[in-house]
Amino acid sequence: MRQPAMISIIDDDESVRTATASLVRSLGFETSTFDSAEAFLSSPRLRDADCVISDVQMPGMSGIDLQARLRSLGNGIPMIFITAFPEERVRRKAMSAGAIGFLSKPFEGREMVEAIELALRAAK
Repeated sequence: MRQPAMISIIDDDESVRTATASLVRSLGFETSTFDSAEAFLSSPRLRDADCVISDVQMPGMSGIDLQARLRSLGNGIPMIFITAFPEERVRRKAMSAGAIGFLSKPFEGREMVEAIELALRAAK
């Protein structure tokens, strides 16, 4: 029997991490949360993740930099970005590098559900 998908959530804002993880778990998925891209990259969960939801702007490595690092390592994990500062230039860069979604905070739960479904279909 297939395990529920593992969704890794990366955001430096604890309240956003908690709320997003709660939404994702309510959909029947497992979650792992990280307060930085660096923490995710050094975690054993890197290998388990079926999808990553990442903030764009964080101290240290940004979500966009994380996406570039993962791609350079040959890791094509589907990524969904969330941001309080939705700049079109950043959205285009993320999407052209293969992002599945680019959601503005606060986002509707339905938007996240649709993005996760797309990401998991892309991962298969």
